[in-house]
Amino acid sequence: MFFKSLVTRVIFLHILLLTVGISILTLFHLQREHRHLVGSTRQNAVLLLATIEKAIFNNMCTGQNDEVQVILQSVGENPQLSALRVFSTDGTILKSAHPEEIGQQVGFNELALFKNRRDHAIFRYGEQEMLGIIKPIMGDTRCYGCHGSGHQVLGLLNLNYSLADTRQKLRASTQFFVFSTLAILVLLSVGAAFLLLRFVRRPIHSLIEQMSRVEQGDLSGRVTPLASDEMGSLAGSFNSMVDNLEKARKTLEQYHYQQMVRADRLASVGEMASGVAHEIKNPLAGIGSAIAVLADDYAEDDPRRRIVAEVLEQISRLNKTAGDLLFFGKPGEPDPTYVDLNELVNKTLFFVVQHPESRNVHRVKSLDQDLPPVWADEKQLQQVLFNVMINALQAMEQGGTLTVETARVAGGKESLARISVSDTGPGIAEGELEKIFSPFYTTKAQGTGLGLAICRRLMEQQGGDIRVESRLGEGTVFSIELPVSAGDIANCQRG
Repeated sequence: MFFKSLVTRVIFLHILLLTVGISILTLFHLQREHRHLVGSTRQNAVLLLATIEKAIFNNMCTGQNDEVQVILQSVGENPQLSALRVFSTDGTILKSAHPEEIGQQVGFNELALFKNRRDHAIFRYGEQEMLGIIKPIMGDTRCYGCHGSGHQVLGLLNLNYSLADTRQKLRASTQFFVFSTLAILVLLSVGAAFLLLRFVRRPIHSLIEQMSRVEQGDLSGRVTPLASDEMGSLAGSFNSMVDNLEKARKTLEQYHYQQMVRADRLASVGEMASGVAHEIKNPLAGIGSAIAVLADDYAEDDPRRRIVAEVLEQISRLNKTAGDLLFFGKPGEPDPTYVDLNELVNKTLFFVVQHPESRNVHRVKSLDQDLPPVWADEKQLQQVLFNVMINALQAMEQGGTLTVETARVAGGKESLARISVSDTGPGIAEGELEKIFSPFYTTKAQGTGLGLAICRRLMEQQGGDIRVESRLGEGTVFSIELPVSAGDIANCQRG
């Protein structure tokens, strides 16, 4: 739960990185300080050793060998010097600040320095850490009388310098660096935590709180920017988004109200139209029958017979309009069964070919022979298909190509059976594509504007859909889609 907070994780990571970074830097400084202190101690020891060597060499050259012992004992009183001696190349101590060790063998570490041709090393004797330095005492011409001719090592001057004081300084330096590191780490961590909590966590919590209010539908929530930084920009963007949402909601509410009013008016108009159509349909039938009887009284060459035929045609048109109004106001309930779409296309095309407007139109079929049957009302589906095909023919007054295709396509979680009806007519403007399914909208001189509206309603009753795609100058494609159920196909096959 503690590490679920982003700010907490950032603070923890920040402290971890600071700890690692400063610890590495501190370790580097401590190592550097150690090298510096040891190097400084070595320089002091080498300088002291050079001075002692010079004094010893001068006394030995003048024959004052006793003075050599005095010098070693005098210098050896320094508490930081644990050993100051002269030993031979075989390790026998010849002179020493501690007379009791004269004649004894020097330690293994000191002799190893000479044999390994090294001049210094750090080693331990018990709990004491020592800096051991040796310096060969080389003979010259003044030493030929006592030691013979030749350049040879007369002895080895050895100084063991205690590093206790150096270690004490290093511990003090280490403590200083550790406390300084902890102080800096705490200061930076507290500062970073304060900044993150103040300028990140607090604005984020405020933003989350206001987003929760907006999510619950309260669009009055706003975030007050605390600074003109990224969080302030985020708060400003959130406020702007909520303002736009509030404007959009008001627009949608207004549009919804308008649609409700329009739907109410449309429902009233539909009821009125259904009533009017019902009242008109029966008298029209009577008028049509009466005029048909009157037409029989005229000879075939009587010009009045042509006028009567025109009247009968207009009565038939009015009767169809009244029928469409009745059907749109109260469509019949579907009677579904398994329908072979390919057979339905062939049957519908047979009737379409008889239509006068199909004379100059070339027809193309592309039927999927593996298309499964669909569960739908065959009569209503044929009415939709027939209406769409007739519209396609009417769109190609100067001739063209009518293409009818069937195929099985993917439709999300289920398969769809699709009938596509394409024409090569002038096409439909983009702004009119959705309007063509609206009731009473038509671009024809004698249309009622109910054909495609009825088609959409029938497809919705079948659980399907009808869509249109079109471009000006390229033609139009109507797609009729119905769901294909695997269970229904199996039942149909068993039947």
